[in-house]
Amino acid sequence: MNLELDQKQVVVTGGSKGIGLAIALNFAREGAKPVLVSRQRSNLDAALAAFASEGLPVPAIAEIDLSQPGSDRALFDLFPQADILVNNAGAIPGGSIHDIAEATWRGAWDLKLFSYINLTRLYLGAMEARGQGVICNIIGMAGVAPRYEYICGAAANAALIAFTQGIGAGSVRKGVRVFGINPSPTRSDRIESMFKQQATSKLGDASRWQEMAQKLPFGRLAEPDEIARLAVHCSSPVCSYLSGTVLNVDAGQQYAPN
Repeated sequence: MNLELDQKQVVVTGGSKGIGLAIALNFAREGAKPVLVSRQRSNLDAALAAFASEGLPVPAIAEIDLSQPGSDRALFDLFPQADILVNNAGAIPGGSIHDIAEATWRGAWDLKLFSYINLTRLYLGAMEARGQGVICNIIGMAGVAPRYEYICGAAANAALIAFTQGIGAGSVRKGVRVFGINPSPTRSDRIESMFKQQATSKLGDASRWQEMAQKLPFGRLAEPDEIARLAVHCSSPVCSYLSGTVLNVDAGQQYAPN
């Protein structure tokens, strides 16, 4: 299927690894021109190597820490004509309300919650002025299935779900689509760390973290490519009536008996 993405510029925050890198690679395979955004140059270099290994064109990169004031404007000024924005940056720590200090909580929200809001504000305005564009927010299932042990992330994700639904319902008036994806736990270093924390709390042994994953649907974590392919498909013109929707990708976990 031709997704009609050739030469489309796609800004992907958190684009140097995990779901973000998978999204950028899949866009490139469709002929789009991804921009990889990350705060760590070493991760960007590893991502560039992944593109080279597939013989894909060298993507543009932006070494920017989106948790810092003014970073949203700095990124927008570099790539103001992006056709698609994928908000994906953020690594909110696990733990109960007693485990996360206020400074850590606020820092995590500056990156995940407020960078999504601030970048949407900037890019939405530019896209509305052109009468076209797409914003995809990678959020997380904790927003619809909150857990005591991931309360900081659950609260941020719930806010982003409402934000995406509200913005996406109105953006269509000026030709712009905004939608979101809630991935189930997806294979990454961060998820492994979170599962180790849960294994320590529930099983008393961090090394048993894989037992936590075996309780998931299909007995495994989701794969980054599974989320990425959906994001690319839904961002393409073949899904041109999709806006204001947040897709839950959890293999029915939220409805399964405990």
